[in-house]
Amino acid sequence: MFPKVLSLLRAKIRAQAYVVTIHADEAMAEDDLLPRDVESVILGGEIVERQIDRNTSERKYRLTGKTVDGVPAEVVVKLGLTGKLVIVTVYLNL
Repeated sequence: MFPKVLSLLRAKIRAQAYVVTIHADEAMAEDDLLPRDVESVILGGEIVERQIDRNTSERKYRLTGKTVDGVPAEVVVKLGLTGKLVIVTVYLNL
């Protein structure tokens, strides 16, 4: 689903052109996840849903994949105004 967007998201990860929100950072800490786990989900996973904010028309993408250790996880991302990928939240998908 959304192959062009997925390719762009992966390119941002490979270029280290991303930022992690405070919320995502806290969620990662709760689930003992590291940035490399988030990268693994995006690089090896798939987009399963596009979400569009009703007020701002902002697009977010929910990806599902596996952490470095093979644990199922999901990541929600968006493209920021600066062109960087914004990691909105992360959670295990157990």
